[in-house]
Amino acid sequence: MPLDDSLLDMAVPDLTQFHRVRELSESLAAPLSPEDWMLQSMTEASPVKWHLAHTSWFFETFILEKYIRDYKRYNEDFNYLFNSYYVRIGDMHPRASRNLISRPSAAQVLEYRHHVTSQIMQLCAQLDDKEAVEVAQLLRLGCAHEEQHQELLLTDIKHALFQNPTGPSAYTCPALPDRVSWDNDAWVEFDGGIVDIGADGGEGFNFDNEAPHHQVLLKPFALASAPVTNRQYCAFIEAGGYQDPRWWLSDGWEKVVSQNWRAPLYWCGEGRDRTRYSLFGIESLNPGAPVSHLSFYEAAAYAEWAGCRLPTEFEWEYASGKAAGQGTQLTQSGPFEPQPAVFERDDMCHQMFGDVWEWTASPYTAYPGFRASPGAIGEYNGKFMSSQMVLRGGSCATPAGHVRGTYRNFFPPAARWQFAGVRLARHL
Repeated sequence: MPLDDSLLDMAVPDLTQFHRVRELSESLAAPLSPEDWMLQSMTEASPVKWHLAHTSWFFETFILEKYIRDYKRYNEDFNYLFNSYYVRIGDMHPRASRNLISRPSAAQVLEYRHHVTSQIMQLCAQLDDKEAVEVAQLLRLGCAHEEQHQELLLTDIKHALFQNPTGPSAYTCPALPDRVSWDNDAWVEFDGGIVDIGADGGEGFNFDNEAPHHQVLLKPFALASAPVTNRQYCAFIEAGGYQDPRWWLSDGWEKVVSQNWRAPLYWCGEGRDRTRYSLFGIESLNPGAPVSHLSFYEAAAYAEWAGCRLPTEFEWEYASGKAAGQGTQLTQSGPFEPQPAVFERDDMCHQMFGDVWEWTASPYTAYPGFRASPGAIGEYNGKFMSSQMVLRGGSCATPAGHVRGTYRNFFPPAARWQFAGVRLARHL
């Protein structure tokens, strides 16, 4: 049986996409200083230089070493320095000390990147048909992996520069159309029933944790037509939400007390004088933009205070089929911050794909029948299915084209440095 066009396309390494992804990573790093490239503000974050090197290590380890006979690594030390968590590959440098890797230099890391890119191009020019299919699959995974690190590069450098009391900007603010948004209180209702969830393998690339495709029974529910805005979240703060344990999960309240949470991460000041730290420096709080940099605990507390709840990831995925337009995403023109919604119609959900990731009530667990890929590459997702919550959608730092209805992001419930917000749900 002949392959259809989509399968034929998937059997050929997409070098155009590969180049686009590699160039975007370097363009995100270019405005930053070599000193910026070394910053690491907490264990969970990584320096810019490490992101650039690690994504190259991924291509070198899983493609070049496997498919080039007698391949010699660019630098044997890099296998230790830039391995992240692939235990079956070998030992790795401690995560909390990545900012101590002053050598190789920033220039040497760029040389390493260019070497790996060149080697991938040469390899793809001489593959047989069987190898071309295998490399095409790994190249798509490598590009998706690097796109994830592009978002992490932005959120990590934002957190690092926030520690500087002068509030320096990472980037020049792009020209954006003025959007005056209001708080849309509309709800979109869904009948529920037996619904299809997960990737079915025929929709292009997906990560292994998006499969297998399966069915879930949903009761009737409703989702807010847009994410919660800064203005709406201010009402929670002014009502004493951070001082009232009634709204909080026990672990969340412990974080509020021990870490002195009083507002979302990056917010400063009070009332009309509130500002926030952004990738473009200190800015006035935009009341109509989606609230971001919330932990799962804050999202759940707000929902409880509002008399609502968080959606399950299955409700969210089902509802995403009735979404209006796209939110702000990362493009070749540079990074952005969350923007107010442009409402098209009240019977559809807005901003589901972009601006902010949306916390769900679902723990990150395997779908029925899930099996991790064999070998070290199988460590990519499956071994993290513990003590994490699922986020859906995508953010202003998520590369355009990397978002889809089945995508499952995941972070620990106390994580705040991602562009994460909240959309309310309720039972019908």
